[in-house]
Amino acid sequence: MKFPSSFLRRAAFAGAFAASLLCGTAQAQGPVAGSGMPSGKIGFINTERILKESAPAKAAQQKLEAEFSKRDKNLQDMAARIKALSQKLDKDGPVMSDTERSNAQQQLADMNRDFQRKQREFSEDLNARRNAALAAVLDKANKVVKQVAEQGNYDIIFQEAVYVNPRIDITDKVLKALDAPSGSQ
Repeated sequence: MKFPSSFLRRAAFAGAFAASLLCGTAQAQGPVAGSGMPSGKIGFINTERILKESAPAKAAQQKLEAEFSKRDKNLQDMAARIKALSQKLDKDGPVMSDTERSNAQQQLADMNRDFQRKQREFSEDLNARRNAALAAVLDKANKVVKQVAEQGNYDIIFQEAVYVNPRIDITDKVLKALDAPSGSQ
């Protein structure tokens, strides 16, 4: 079967493009040999590492822990009181009068309901604050990634991939820039 010449040119172009991607960080100084297509410099950042290891992410985590530690402690204390009352009711319930047992059961139900409400509010508040803090860290990280990309003459930076060759991973550069006192390189 004979292919039209335009098909062959497109196939050669696609092959050259794929080869330039496989070559990783080919310098953007001219065309890929024989293709007439300019080469590109690519990079990759591991967003998960940035959210765990960067100074802004660690500071945000510490701030959240400080902000929510008192409420968390109060919830743990409340859970302990509920458990103690439940155990007391289980142990002493058979010897209590009907009125005492009923009052203790009502008190336990009220405490449990209040605990569940406070626990739900705590979770909602913590998630909202965590999401806001992560958004701020990601915004700062994206600005730093852009600076690193411009300074390094990158054509494209990927954030997610199935496989990444370590030579195109610029996560350490971004972390270093984020951790710098001014937040940039």
